[in-house]
Amino acid sequence: MSGLTSTSSQCIPKSSDLQCDPIIQKYGEKKRGLTSYTLTLEEQKKNDYPIKGSPGCKGYIDTECDQQRTDSSPLFGLDCEMCLTAKGNEVTRVSLVDAQGQCLLNELVKPESTVVNYRTRFSGITKKMLLPVKTRLSDIQTRLKKMLPHDAVLVGHSLNADLQALEMIHPSVIDTSLLFARNEGRRFKLKFLAKAVLGKEIQCEQKLGHDPAEDARAALELAQFFIEQGPAKVAELNLEMLLTTEKLAEVSQKKAVLQPQGCRVQKQLNEPPHLSKPCFLDCLQVTGQKPLLLGRQEMDSSGLCQSNLSTSNKQILQRALEDVPLSTFSIIQFSLGPEYIASHLLAGLYEKVRSKLTDMLTIYAGPFEESFCLKSVKKEFGRCGPIRSLTVVTETYQPYVCIQYEVLEAAQLAVESLNGAEVAGSCIKVQRPITAAMLDCDVWIKELELDIENEGVIYVAGLKESLTETDLQEEFSQLKDLETLFLPKDLQSGKHRNCCFLKFQKSQSALDALEVINGWTVKGSKLRSRNALASGHLWRWIWQVNHSNGKQGGNILYEKIEQLSDSEQDLRKKVKKLDHHIKKLYRSLQNNTLCIVLFPGVNSMHGSQSGLGLMGIKDDEGRSAC
Repeated sequence: MSGLTSTSSQCIPKSSDLQCDPIIQKYGEKKRGLTSYTLTLEEQKKNDYPIKGSPGCKGYIDTECDQQRTDSSPLFGLDCEMCLTAKGNEVTRVSLVDAQGQCLLNELVKPESTVVNYRTRFSGITKKMLLPVKTRLSDIQTRLKKMLPHDAVLVGHSLNADLQALEMIHPSVIDTSLLFARNEGRRFKLKFLAKAVLGKEIQCEQKLGHDPAEDARAALELAQFFIEQGPAKVAELNLEMLLTTEKLAEVSQKKAVLQPQGCRVQKQLNEPPHLSKPCFLDCLQVTGQKPLLLGRQEMDSSGLCQSNLSTSNKQILQRALEDVPLSTFSIIQFSLGPEYIASHLLAGLYEKVRSKLTDMLTIYAGPFEESFCLKSVKKEFGRCGPIRSLTVVTETYQPYVCIQYEVLEAAQLAVESLNGAEVAGSCIKVQRPITAAMLDCDVWIKELELDIENEGVIYVAGLKESLTETDLQEEFSQLKDLETLFLPKDLQSGKHRNCCFLKFQKSQSALDALEVINGWTVKGSKLRSRNALASGHLWRWIWQVNHSNGKQGGNILYEKIEQLSDSEQDLRKKVKKLDHHIKKLYRSLQNNTLCIVLFPGVNSMHGSQSGLGLMGIKDDEGRSAC
């Protein structure tokens, strides 16, 4: 027997993940005999099974199968179809199959009371089918009692409903809706389990109603599979993932059907219909979660969320502090207001940020001799980190070189280690552009070094291109308390950029590593190192901002100080207040909460600005472990 398969290796859980699977938590990993999977008396009571001596089971027939069960006791699959009568649910068809799948009983049953609803869509029973039937419930009870051995174990899917309708009591049952355990009391449907585990299609829409013999046989085979393969093999099927994938496919198909006719025109008659991709809210819905949305404008019109509109950021914050702890997933949208989102204003502020960042990434080196070797200069400065551009400045009395790096640490390392050094035969000076924005550069650098996100993180440059991540892991494994190695890579080529970031569990260990690494030679390449300035997760954003505009850094001349406009000053105040709200909300979150902060980018006639996303898990100290 084979079930649903997936080409993605991600569908196969790791051994560590199996420990969290509800099947493993309930049964363990080892194979067991069938008696380990029969419901206990307490489980039967909890799941509304008919119990001998129970007040609600007066007049019920006992199968009298009281012999002690063993792991070799015979299994029988049982399923019934019911219709709604004046009395309630009454049996209209009963099927019993043995362990070999042979159908021992498949009988129509005439209800005692007047039928209110035949439930034909599910039961397949019609008024015409029951007209000639003479068999009554008491006849079925007698036949079942004779057919079942004294140590018989009945198997069914939500078998309690069948036994209640049969008005029979049986002491030993395996319920496949409970056997294939799920979290939070949820249950898999028989149709899904048959397809996912057995690779069988049952309850097909082409058929009129369910076939009880088919359902009884499917439940029996599911129990046999579970017993023969063991809980670990069943858990490896990753049924939750398969169910989510199946439901998302259904959502995509429904969306495709609901699309306007013009959107569904196919280029060719034989082209398969396009299935729209499910959104994130669809993914949450199929896993039984309804997220909380708080904001100043309608974010969702699908009804998939608990939406709560507010009139101000302050009101949003207050509601978030109250409601977020009660929700498993929340989306909080703060806004600066429509008057502050003018594209030209955002574009102007963005340009100032980009310009300042460009200046911080840019250094000037010189003077050099007229016939200096540019290749030697590039090689020496390249040891500090990845270079974006290198140009010769010829407007000066002697040549200078303008070097723009791709990471802040590289530029700072060049200033610190090469200023006053001899490069290409000249004793040179290394400095950043002299602009109004750079007058407080040292203050910015100090603040970045002290940022809590950079605590215990160091930057290492001078890596040879031939070094792999595995090589580096082995090389740095001797460093004490090393926690993570982050190796930035080029977004186009995928090659690393001859630098990396090392995160240590303790700040002192990072300081000790700095002393060891500076001057350390790895495969003939001398390493240089310093404290990190930009968190590893910001590296790609910095790269993108740096590449979104081809302008070079500001020149070395005096730049007129540009005053902020009133609207810009007002926007800064709004942003500062918003930052306070976000901090307050973050500090109120429980430990181990996954947090994602998104700053949307902008596409307009004034240009495109990259957005920024930050992700972390809050820990005991209020920091995020990214």
